Amino acid sequence: MVSYLLIIAAITLSATAFAEPTRQICLSCHPSHFAERGICTGCHRGNAGSERKNIAHLGLVAGKYARYTLGDKRYLGSGNRLLDQFSCRRCHIIDGRGNRLAINLDASAARKTPEEIADAIRRPVDNMPDFALAEEQRVFQVNAILAGSQTHKGEINTPVSVHFNIAKERGEADVFTLKCGSCHRLLSESRWGVGSGNVAPNLSGLFSIHYPKSFKGSDSWTFQNLKSWLNNPRELKSLATMRPVKMTDEELKELEAVLRVNIIPQK
Repeated sequence: MVSYLLIIAAITLSATAFAEPTRQICLSCHPSHFAERGICTGCHRGNAGSERKNIAHLGLVAGKYARYTLGDKRYLGSGNRLLDQFSCRRCHIIDGRGNRLAINLDASAARKTPEEIADAIRRPVDNMPDFALAEEQRVFQVNAILAGSQTHKGEINTPVSVHFNIAKERGEADVFTLKCGSCHRLLSESRWGVGSGNVAPNLSGLFSIHYPKSFKGSDSWTFQNLKSWLNNPRELKSLATMRPVKMTDEELKELEAVLRVNIIPQK
């Protein structure tokens, strides 16, 4: 008889446990909104079943960063336009597309809070351009990044390889640093961050489809186009402020290696 009662109790507790997630303790403090979309954690993460605030709010996503869950066209449209405008995919993978020159933002969205991603845009690390975006623009971008990451959660993400520049430590500068680095900088798959200039465009991913088509105004950059540009910029653009850069065949070969990006299949 005792065993029978224990079995009944266990079944009752199990049923209660399965039903418990529908109880949202967060609604005892916060007003309900968009209730038709399901429980709070579907948009805001966190723990909807805990009465301890520090646990309930763990990993919580603020409303302004959760607009993507509503399919908000203003937030997503503006965010994606900004990602394209500043060519973020020339270094990052976003929504499964981009170059592996910097951190994969699909993977980063699963590990970091939206605030951390927004702060990384506001205070860029070395070799990342400072786009000087307004707070609202950063919010738009973060929404677009989070939305893109949703369809790539289960994918295996190849980690970014950090190339320690031993030659630089020994005082052996590469050809890009010597001939271009005073004005430009870039992330290189073979030499990591090279160059120190900020007065001219960042050349990361120059030969990839994600770099702006800015050669002669609307064409993609190829190595042949680059050689023509280096030979005489003003011949191609009359108001160019860059002077010709003379290089030997060996130096051009090294420069191509520094600039090369291993293109991954785009989805």
